[in-house]
Amino acid sequence: MCRGCLAKPEALSAEFFCSSCRTPFENAFPLDEQGRCALCRSGLRGFDAAYSFGAYDGVLRELIHLYKYARVQSLVRPLADLLVRALPRDEAFDAIAAVPLHWRREWHRGFNQAELLGREISRRTGIPLMKALRRARATPSQASLARSERRRNVAAAFRCRRAAWRLHGKRVLLIDDVMTTGSTAAACALALKRAGAARVAILTIARVDRRLGAPLAAVEGAA
Repeated sequence: MCRGCLAKPEALSAEFFCSSCRTPFENAFPLDEQGRCALCRSGLRGFDAAYSFGAYDGVLRELIHLYKYARVQSLVRPLADLLVRALPRDEAFDAIAAVPLHWRREWHRGFNQAELLGREISRRTGIPLMKALRRARATPSQASLARSERRRNVAAAFRCRRAAWRLHGKRVLLIDDVMTTGSTAAACALALKRAGAARVAILTIARVDRRLGAPLAAVEGAA
């Protein structure tokens, strides 16, 4: 992958976005006085904040596919560069956790793409990476599911490992590659909070920008 292609991804920008989950909108109509979207107002988000570098589209989507599906693990560093750019400078974290794969999927792929990214962010920031989560059951692919179906699909799919007791009262940065509806991130965040985490923020390379009109079915395996 040449430097020119690696330099092409652009940061996601929006005039209107949710103050909590950072979902971009065409106008301010979906937001309340505090700038929160309907899902955040209703408490359906298990996480406290969400940060992403760019939209899951174009060159950025191709880079993620090469990393995730073509197993080009050398892309972990340039993709981690984008995560660092999206990481808020005014927020501190005590631990990093990665969204886990079911052991069968990780065995088939050969690695957990989120965990490799988490290791790289831990190395750069000095924030310890904890293997706090496990996938308790295999779930069907999220790709062809609607938003409500995605929430049901991952409900109770994640559990905390025994070592997660060390997260009690801690601020956790949860890392994944892509966020679509946020259902997987929410399920992981709820598991972390049940273990005692005080705050959970999700950090991803990209997120699906619904303003672009991308159907959920076109987002292979995104969370």
